[in-house]
Amino acid sequence: MAAAQLKTEAVPVPELGGDVLISEISGLARDVYYSKEQADGQRPLSLRQADLIVAAAVDETGAPLFDDSDIPQLRAMKAEILDRLAEAAARINGLLKSAKEDAEKNSEAAPSGDSGSGSPPSSESQ
Repeated sequence: MAAAQLKTEAVPVPELGGDVLISEISGLARDVYYSKEQADGQRPLSLRQADLIVAAAVDETGAPLFDDSDIPQLRAMKAEILDRLAEAAARINGLLKSAKEDAEKNSEAAPSGDSGSGSPPSSESQ
């Protein structure tokens, strides 16, 4: 069975002189990314972003653009560049959707409380 072609997106990074190609990641790459997340617990945002960029940035042939040895250099980049690349990687890999769904679930589970207006509910005012 041949592997399905992974989608890519060119992310403009003029600060680096051009575009960075961000790809969907394989199941194996996702496992590696999530295992780092679980092993390290609360990690700095720049480290999490750099790990995602390492997993998703590729060259024109689909080969990884970065590896773990590049993480310190990635983390030293302007935060704006990290944000742009990591957001694209999260979006193309469906990670933003799951984070949004988790946030919505937590919001729905929170107790609503009363309105705080001091007015009786509309059913009591009649």
